[in-house]
Parts: sequence; C-alpha cells; structure tokens
Amino acid sequence: MNLLKKTIFKITLIMFIGMVALNISSTYAAVIETESTSTSTVTTNGTNKTTVKSPPPSAISPSINASNSDLCTVGVSGAVQTQILGISGGKTVRDMNCERLKLSKTIYDMGMKVAAVSVMCQDVRIFKAMEMAGTPCPFLGEIGTAAQEQWDREPTLKPEHIEETKKDDTLKTIGGILLFLLFFI
Repeated sequence: MNLLKKTIFKITLIMFIGMVALNISSTYAAVIETESTSTSTVTTNGTNKTTVKSPPPSAISPSINASNSDLCTVGVSGAVQTQILGISGGKTVRDMNCERLKLSKTIYDMGMKVAAVSVMCQDVRIFKAMEMAGTPCPFLGEIGTAAQEQWDREPTLKPEHIEETKKDDTLKTIGGILLFLLFFI
C-alpha cells in the first residue's frame, strides 16, 4: 500500500508542478496584436489595429478534506490545464492496512484473539512472518500444525495470490490514467 501511496503522491506532485508551470507561462503570455493595411481604388486608405487580451486559463483541483484522524482514507486530487482544455478531479483512497489494524484491534479488545490474528493474517507480510515464526495463521478455526496442513492443501487461499491480482489491477489503472494525461497534454 505504501507503493501505491508513493505512486499517487508522485503523480499528484507532477500534475501540480505542470499546473503551476502552465499557469505561469500563460500569465506572462505575449499580447496578440494584428495589424492590417487595406488599400482600395476608391481612394480610401485605412489602418486597423486589434489587440486581444485573454485571462489565463485555470483548472483548479478540488480540495478533499480527510482531517478526521479516525478515517482510513487519503485524499488525492489534481488538475491539468492547456490553452484549450482544462480538467480536474479528485477522490479518496481507502487505506486497507489502516482498516485492517483498526478491525483487528477492535476484535482483540472484544476478547477474540484468534479472530484478530486471522484479520491481521490477511496481509501477506504478516502471513509470511507467522509462517517463518512457526506459528501459522488460523485456517477455518484450526490453529498450529492443523492450520498449516490446511494451508498446504489450499495454497490458492493464501493472501499472496490475492495481493498479486490487486497489484496487477492497480498498475493497469495507473497506466490508463497516465496514457489519458499524455493524450491530452
């Protein structure tokens, strides 16, 4: 999840720097002046001068407030502006590790220690640490060697298979967003 947070932070930072650079360049953009001279055979001479001043374009990213410390969410927003098109957006991202810790603590405080350990074992790192310590995670109420035998029989239920699928989906989403941004910039 830290990799996802870092990636989202980097994307947001790049978008913010691009937005600032575009606003600065458009603020100091040169004034457009056109001059034309027309001559007519009817003895009419005229000179026209047109000056067009336009305000700098602006795309403002939405502010996402997640100031409540009891929430397991992170706000992400960004904006991109060109001379023609501006786009902005934002959303909140759930921090699954934070939720897992809160759920596990709540269950543990209710006296259900095995269930609390089971919640924590949904994280690949904890699952592997428990195996390395010789205390495998519970499996459908079984603990100890009986649980290890069940995990060996059903390896597809281990959290590492689930995590790999989530990583692939996250990479596809980030790639799609970057491709979208490159297309419009």
